[in-house]
Amino acid sequence: MSSRASRSNWLLAFPVLVLLMWTVAFPNIAVIAGSFENGLGHWREFLASPSDREALTTSIVISLASVVASLMIGVPLAFLLSRFEFPGRKVLRGVATLPAALPPLVGVIAFLFLYGESGIVTRTVQTIFGMDEAPWRLTGVWAIIFVHAYTMYVYVFLFVSAGLERFDTTLDEAASGLGASSWTRLRRVTLPLLTPALAGSMLLVFMTSLGSFSAPYVFGGGIRVLSTQIVASKLNGSLGLAYVETTVLAISAVAGLALFRWLERKRKYTSSGKGSATRKAVGSRRAAVIAAVMAAVVVVVLILPHLMVVLVSFAVDGAWTTQVLPPQYTLDNYRQLFTDPQLWRPIVNSVSMATVATAANVVVCSVAAYLIVLRKFNGRRLLEVLVALPWAIPATAIALGLAATFNRNDPGAGRVLLVGTFWILPLAYFIRGIPLVSTAVEGSLRQLDPSLEDAARGLGASWWLTMKRVVLPAARPGLVAGALLAAVTAVGEFVAGVVLYTHANRPISIEILAQLRALAFGTAASYSVLLIVLVLIMTFAARGLEERMA
Repeated sequence: MSSRASRSNWLLAFPVLVLLMWTVAFPNIAVIAGSFENGLGHWREFLASPSDREALTTSIVISLASVVASLMIGVPLAFLLSRFEFPGRKVLRGVATLPAALPPLVGVIAFLFLYGESGIVTRTVQTIFGMDEAPWRLTGVWAIIFVHAYTMYVYVFLFVSAGLERFDTTLDEAASGLGASSWTRLRRVTLPLLTPALAGSMLLVFMTSLGSFSAPYVFGGGIRVLSTQIVASKLNGSLGLAYVETTVLAISAVAGLALFRWLERKRKYTSSGKGSATRKAVGSRRAAVIAAVMAAVVVVVLILPHLMVVLVSFAVDGAWTTQVLPPQYTLDNYRQLFTDPQLWRPIVNSVSMATVATAANVVVCSVAAYLIVLRKFNGRRLLEVLVALPWAIPATAIALGLAATFNRNDPGAGRVLLVGTFWILPLAYFIRGIPLVSTAVEGSLRQLDPSLEDAARGLGASWWLTMKRVVLPAARPGLVAGALLAAVTAVGEFVAGVVLYTHANRPISIEILAQLRALAFGTAASYSVLLIVLVLIMTFAARGLEERMA
C-alpha cells in the first residue's frame, strides 16, 4: 500500500475511531473504573448481597429458559411453514413475524391487558368457570419467560426459515433412499446443516433476554434480575454497587457471546448443492382441514396483543374496572394526544431524537463499514471491535455508562455535561444503533468487487465521485435496512429512557409507563397504537425507498 493511500485511510479512520472510543469504549471503562473507586469494597458488597446473587442467577436462568422456549415455538413453526403447503399457510407466514413490530414495552402492556390479573382472557376464564379469584397471576419467572417467548421466537423463526429456504431437499431424499427414518434424517442431516442458523438465533435470544428490562420490570412480582437491580441501585444512590452490577451484566453478556460463538464454530457443516427447498402438500383432506384450523388459531393468538392495544386505546379512562371488556369507548384519548401540548411533547421528543440518532448512525456507520470491508490499515481490528461492542453490552449497562461519563463538564478528562439535556438520549440511541447499521452496510459492501473501486480511480475519478457512483450504490440496500432497524429500535427504546430521561426529553415509552401508573389505560394504549403506527410507517417508507432505488 502506498504511503498516500495509507495516509488517506487514516485521515478517514481517525475521526471515526476517536468518536467510537469516546462514545462506546470510554463510558464502559468509566463504569469499570467506578466499580473499583472503593478498592474491592463494592465488589465485596456485591458478593455478600443475597439479592445481587439472586439477580445474577435469575438473569441467567431466565435467559437460558427464554432460549429453550423460543426454540420450542420458532423451530416447529419454521418447519411447518417452510416444508408444508396447506390452506392458510401464506396468511400465517405473514403474521408470524408480527410480534417483532411491537416495541418491547408495548408488547408487555398488551400481555398485561390480555393475561394480567385483570386482563380480558383472565376475566373471561374466571367468569365462565365462576371463580372467586383470577385463575392465574402473570407474575414471576414464568411470566417473564412467557412474554420473552412470544416476542423472541421471531428470531428463531426467521433464522431457521432462512436456513430451510437454502436447504437442498435432495439430501433428505438421498438419506431416505439409503433407508434412514424420518427421525434419523432430521438428526443426522437437517439439524446439523441448520447449526449456524440455530446458534445465531439462540445467541440473539440469549443476549436480548439478558438485557431485557420491560418484562421483568412489569411482571417481575418481586423477583430480581440484574437489569432492574442496576436501576434500583442507581435510584437508591448506591452508584458504586450499580457500577459493579453493570460490569457483571456486561461480563455475563460477553461470556454468553463467546460461548455461543464457540458452539457455532465447533460444528461446521456445508452443503455442496445450490439449495432446492420444496414444500409438500398436506395429503388427506382431514389433515388439511386440521392444519388450516390450527393455523387460524395461531393467527388469532399472534394478532390478539395488537388488537387488544387498539381496543383499549378507545376505552374511557377510569371506566374499566371489573368488567371483562371496557364498558365505554371514546375518541378522546387520541384527541388529547394531538391537542394537549403535554401529551404531544413525548411524541415530538421520540421522533426527533430517533431521527438525530439514525442520521448519525448512517454517516458514521457507513464510513466505518467502508473502512472495514474495503480498506486495509492498522486500526481495522480495533474498529471492528468498537462497532460490535454495543451489541454485546446490554442497554442498561450502556445507559448507566453514559450517565456515569457525561454527568459533568471536564473537557480535559473527555467529559461533557449531557445528562439532563436533550442530547443524552440520542447519544444512547446512536450507540445502540451502531452494530445494526454497520453490520447491514458491511453485508452489502462485501458483495462489491473491490477492483471496481480501483478501476474507477484508475480511470481518473476522484475519491468522492468513486464513492458516489460505485461504493454508495452498492451500500444502499444495507444502509436502508440498517437505518430502518436503528430508527425502529430508537423510537420504541425504553431502557435507556428509564435511566437517562428528564421531564423535558421524556420519550413515548416513558410517558406510556407514567400513564399506566396513573391508571389511564386508554391514554397509554393510544400512545402504544401511535408507536406501532410509527414503526409501520417507517417500515413501509424504507421498503418504498428500496424499491425506488433498485
